[in-house]
Amino acid sequence: MRFIKKIFAKSSRSQEDGIFFSDMEKILGFKPLTIGFYEKAFTHRSLNKVDDQGNPINYERLEFLGDAMLSSVIAAYLFNEAPMGNEGYLTKMRSKIVSREHLNELGRDLDLIRFIESKVPTAHFGENIHGNVFEALVGAIYLDQGYIACEKFIQTRVITPYVDISRLEGKVISYKSLLIEWCQKEKKTFHYDVFEDNAITGERLFGVKLSIDHKVVAKARASSKKKAEEKASQRAYFAFQQRIDTKTL
Repeated sequence: MRFIKKIFAKSSRSQEDGIFFSDMEKILGFKPLTIGFYEKAFTHRSLNKVDDQGNPINYERLEFLGDAMLSSVIAAYLFNEAPMGNEGYLTKMRSKIVSREHLNELGRDLDLIRFIESKVPTAHFGENIHGNVFEALVGAIYLDQGYIACEKFIQTRVITPYVDISRLEGKVISYKSLLIEWCQKEKKTFHYDVFEDNAITGERLFGVKLSIDHKVVAKARASSKKKAEEKASQRAYFAFQQRIDTKTL
């Protein structure tokens, strides 16, 4: 009886591996050479896996590598497609394409979260998990296939469907950065007064009062200091929109 159970378990595992391989092939557009790279790209550190040398097995190092590959390929693309752009322009445009918001969108569109192996329920992951595993996938492609195949994947999955230079020129990634840049340019003082605000629902929230030239111009509340500051900055931006030159973005 135990022998039969072992055979069944082995067959089930083999079937899962075959499905994973097939799904990867559809996403990648080619057959993986070493499926282990892709399995690692979706392994969460909560599993505490290690190799024979005691090195951790999870997607975090691949995420680092994928981030570098994306930056490299996007930089080369912008260099060729925007010959009039100076270093500052190219840097800002690259930041917009590889922003955390955009990478999360890419990961969600491919539904990569369904492949993650973790002891933590996926419902408990933050929003950035989508972009993290997308970067890890890019890192796995580079290790498995090399630079040219990685560049082709980024061109197919990122640049062709999502990158429109003229549209990106007007896209604001961080209202806080934009507002600070404008204040510094105009020699205006600014201050973010952050405080905990739990009075209404009991939920831990943070309130922000944004002052420019010692006058409160916007208020906001959110679940983190960073989000509250960004929301207040966005409201201040719209209040001063006619006076802020968005063409410098």
